[in-house]
Parts: sequence; structure tokens; C-alpha cells
Amino acid sequence: MKLTYPETRKTDLVETRFGAAVADPYRWLENDVRTDPEVADWVQRQDGHTRSYLNTLPQRGWFGRRIKALMNYERFGLPVKAGKRYFYTRNSGLQNQSQLFVRDGLDGQARLLLDPNAWAKDGATALADWEPSHSGRLLAYAVQDGGSDWRSIRVKDVRSGKALADEIKWAKFTAIAWIGDKGFLYSRFPEPQPGQAFQQLNKNQEIRFHRIGTPQSADELVYATPEDPELGHVARVTHDGRWVVITTSRGTDAKHAVHVIRLGRGGGWSTIPLIGKLENDWRLIEGIGDTLYFSTNLDAPKLKVVKVDLANRARDFSVSEVVAERAETLDRAQIVGNRLVLSYLKDAASTAEVLSLDGKPVQRIELNAIGTASGFTGRPGDPETFFAFSSFAQPSAIYRYDSLTGATTPFALPKLTFNPADYAVEQRFYASKDGTRVPLFLVRKKALTGKPLPTLLYGYGGFDVSLTPGFSAVRMAWLEAGGAFAMANLRGGGEYGKAWHDAGRLHNKQNVFDDFIAAGEFLIAQGITAKDGLAIQGGSNGGLLVGAVVNQRPDLFAAANPAVGVMDMLRFDRFTAGRYWVDDYGYPDREADFRVLRSYSPYHNVRAGGDYPAILVTTADTDDRVVPGHSFKYAAALQAAPLGPKPRLIRIETRAGHGAGKPTDKAVAEGADVLAFLAQWSGLAVPANGVQEIVEKPER
Repeated sequence: MKLTYPETRKTDLVETRFGAAVADPYRWLENDVRTDPEVADWVQRQDGHTRSYLNTLPQRGWFGRRIKALMNYERFGLPVKAGKRYFYTRNSGLQNQSQLFVRDGLDGQARLLLDPNAWAKDGATALADWEPSHSGRLLAYAVQDGGSDWRSIRVKDVRSGKALADEIKWAKFTAIAWIGDKGFLYSRFPEPQPGQAFQQLNKNQEIRFHRIGTPQSADELVYATPEDPELGHVARVTHDGRWVVITTSRGTDAKHAVHVIRLGRGGGWSTIPLIGKLENDWRLIEGIGDTLYFSTNLDAPKLKVVKVDLANRARDFSVSEVVAERAETLDRAQIVGNRLVLSYLKDAASTAEVLSLDGKPVQRIELNAIGTASGFTGRPGDPETFFAFSSFAQPSAIYRYDSLTGATTPFALPKLTFNPADYAVEQRFYASKDGTRVPLFLVRKKALTGKPLPTLLYGYGGFDVSLTPGFSAVRMAWLEAGGAFAMANLRGGGEYGKAWHDAGRLHNKQNVFDDFIAAGEFLIAQGITAKDGLAIQGGSNGGLLVGAVVNQRPDLFAAANPAVGVMDMLRFDRFTAGRYWVDDYGYPDREADFRVLRSYSPYHNVRAGGDYPAILVTTADTDDRVVPGHSFKYAAALQAAPLGPKPRLIRIETRAGHGAGKPTDKAVAEGADVLAFLAQWSGLAVPANGVQEIVEKPER
């Protein structure tokens, strides 16, 4: 069908930057939809137009039903032990938000403690972070509204279930670190200017201590750097309550300073510098007495485990190695009981093992499949921990592990409506443009291997983020319909440590796009998909990826979904958290960086005159991580250019942010819309009349 797009006002705004003329005709779309009636009207017209089109797609109803059915199973979060109590989240299946339960003892009766489904009629107010005090008597929990990054922190008495009067506002990018039962540390920003909460740059983060039973106005300032307002700070407290450990960073790069505070000696909040320069990654594992354990990339690009003795009164702290760097990337480290539990990434899949506190091997934890192991949280002196394992065809299963005996027992296993054995999960490797060997996961029905299938290719490639196998009901619906799913582990991620990250950021960013393009070419060359059967998807930095590669190789892709993407690379640093991203992208106000950013910025490089793939841009009106103006401007530029007959649409969710906290009903609807669009243009046919269903008996 021929589409006539809603009209978008175009201005003649052109700026000269470093001698280059930069047009920005849709800058007015950066304005906040809540306060600018013209932007609100544009959003309403565009989203209405898109949904009218999506409603015509024959695949949409089937995908909606199937995603909903695949989500309808009991799901548990990892338990957290505090005192003799166990806290965990549970979703019965289709609840918009998971509930928080507590048990008195592992075999105790489950008791509902928090039900976020009662917090908002539309289900868009979510339980974000939560942390019980070490005794398990009190619970501090963060409330997220409409998908925003802002958090309100509240407190509950666990035994009685009574909500306390305590309330913290303007917390963001924070941990909750209890000091006994008397109060907790948290990170906050100053209250934004009126009307600027969702766009104002985040600066001057500080750590405060909130004492239970007092108003927020009485919270004590613990640590701040007003002389350097771009620094951010997060506090943790060791399990024995002896040390506060404050980790400081400037942006997204893993370069940290560390300060510590000795608790219990009447010295107030006097900080001791431990790591003074922002040069290396320092991740606190745990503290035992005056010994702190860290994972670090100091002289170890794939990370190692070290310890620091804080008993030296001269403060001449030395770092000693506990576990040396290995060929695999150290992904996570915990101390449980008197053991180190280390998770490694081997070609982006998880391995796990147990060592003594002096680094000697004790036991490997057998996972027996390509997948991701997460969790292993615990505390010194208590051998009990829990971990989750999931893969592309295996929803998260939770296990209890005893680090002393090595015994693993199930805690919560999902009851499935499909048979994982029907799906093949493979790992392939392909050569990028410069010959770099890049891993790629491939999933499809075993019965369909050997024939080209409409294929959904996903990527990210940035910020040291590792893409690992995991379950998604939306992706499973695509697989059930007869499609293939591929996930490429592009440079810029953290799969192979610091060198892999560095190879895909700043002036090396084009490597990420080359890796993704090469993945698409590989899938076609190997006969996994046909030339007109490749759909691509990515979110946030992955949305940037999709926008950039569509501009560079529009002929390669049949359909594309850039989600909540960073699309204007010349102004990303002017809004909310965007200033942090200069570590990966560079500075738009520096000439060398500007020229690189200008060369691939999706908004500025829409290439008129060629046939583009079908594009469905997705974003949300309350996204205050990547403000929706990025997607608004990019969609307007796509619609204004002669790019061929395929649709270029934008879907705009209401009261949903960057992704976290999205209610189940919105996730189902968005998943159905996106998959129907990608299926329509990549040739994936599914039952359209609702009569046929795919029913496969699960194995127990």
C-alpha cells in the first residue's frame, strides 16, 4: 500500500561547525512532548498513522496471541537472603509487574510483601531496585514511574508489612547500601528545574545517608565533588558493616577512583583515598575485615582478582593478586561462604567455577549448555547462594548452590509451553571487513535447518556490554513461526575484554558497523537466509547501529527496527545521561571527534535516491535515557527523503521509558507490532486467521 505520511514542519536551520554546514531542520522535535503542544500533536498524528498501518498486517494477531501465551508461565527472580529471610520476585505469568515475596526460612510460607500492580491503573509504575537490611527486618525499595530513570525510594517493615513514612526523591543511577538497620546510603542528583526533569543534563551527583524515621531534608551528605560536577558516585557497604566503598566514574568508561570510609569509629564520613586516578576498572567483590577484594583490569585487559589490605595505618595500600588474568573474560566475581565464585565468558557463553580465597581451584560448576549463568550473590561465612541459567530456548531456571559441599539443587524451574529440544542453538564465527573473527549465535528449529529462512539479526556493539544467550518470548514467537534468530557479538562490546571494547568505540566505531554488515552478508552467503529475507533489530546504542548500517547498506536488509536509538550524534551530549556517552562516542565539540560522528550519524546520513528497507522506528514518550527527540528527528528525515516505496514509520509508546519497568501488556503489544512488521517485509508467513495454532508438548 502506498503511504502518505503525516506532515512534519521543516525549518531552514543550518549551523556551521568546524567549517561544515550542518542542517537540522527538525530540531523543534527535541522539545518535550509534555510541554510543547506542537510536538504532542506530531506524536499523536505519527503514532496514529503507524498503528493504522500495523493493524492491517495479517501476522499481527497471531504474534500477539503467541507472545502472550509464551509469556504466560510462572517466573521467579533470584532470591536474596537477609538474616533468616529470603526475598524474591515472582510473576504468575501475565501480571504487568512482578511481585515481591518473602519467606521466613527457605521452606517457609511465601508471603506477598509488595505488589506493584496496585500502584497504577495502567501498570506502568514498577518496582525497580530493592534491598533488605542485613538483618532482614527492613526493606528499602525503589519505585519507577512510566519507565523513567528517576527513582523514589521507600521503606517497609518486613515483619508487619507496614509502610514507613520515609521517602527519598530524585535518586538516579543509585545503589541502596544499608548500614545496619539504622539507615542506608544512596546516590541522587539535585532537583531539576521545573519542567526539565526529563531533559536536563545529570550533573552533581552526591551520596547521602538517610536515617530511618527522618525526613529527606535531614539526610547527611557523605560524598560529593562540586569542583568536578561530571563525576558520578555509587556507595556499597561490606557485609560485615566495617567499610563503605565509594566508586567514582566520569562516564560510561570502566575507569574508576575508589574511596573508603571506616565505619564505627566515630569519624563521621571521613573518606580515605584508595584508588586516586580514573585509569582502570575497579569492581568491589566484597570485604572481609580489613581486606577488600576487587576485580580489575589493571595490567589485565580481561580482568583479574586482587585484594587490598586496609589495616596499614600509613595508608600505603598495596594490591596483591589472587586470581591471574585468563584467556577468558572475567564477567562476575562473588565471595560466598569462604569461597570465590567466578563467572567467565568464553566466546560470549558462561562458564563458572569455585576457588578458595587464596585463588586455588575447588570445583567447576557444570552448566552443560550454551547459555548465561547469572547471580551467585552471597556473603562471607554463609555458603548458600543462588544462580540462574538461561539460553535462547530455555527460560531462566533458578538453582541453589552450596559453595561448601558443591551441591546444586533446583529452586524454581519454569513450566514450558514449548519443547526446547526442538531448537538448535549454534555458535558460528565469521570474518569482518578487516578479517577480524567475530562470533555469532544462531537459533532455529531443527526441522528447518538446511533451508533459507527469514532471519532476525540482532546486535549492540558498545559500552563494554556483552551480549550473551538469554530467553525472550518475543524471539521465541519468531522462531515458532519458522524464522531464524541470529545475534552477533560485535566489537565495542565486552565479550573479549578491553581490547574488544576499544576496537569498536571512538574513532574505531565504524568497525562495529562493518562487523554487523559482515554478519548479514555471512547469513546470506551461508544460505541461512535469502537476500530479501534479512531483518535487523537493535535498541539504544543498538538503535544507532541499525540506523547507521541502513544508511550504509540499504540493499542488504529487507526490514529494520531501530529501537530507542541514539540517532543525532552531534547533539546526544546535551540531554539527561547523554553526557556520559562521550567515552564511547567522543565529543561533538571537538573537531576530530565531530568529523567521525558526522560520518555515521543516522539522522545526518539518510541517503536520498536509493531503495531503503522497510523501517519501523520505536521509542517512548517518557524515555529520559535516550530522549525520544532522537527518534522523532530521524523518522522525520526518513519520511521526507525519496527512499523507495517501503514504509518508514515510527511507533511511540506512552508512559514507557527506555525499556526497564515496561508492563507486560505493553511488551506483548509492542512485540506483536514489531514482529508483524519485520515478518511482512522479510517474507515470514504465519497463520493469519487465528484458527491454526502451534502446540507442542513440553518435556518435563
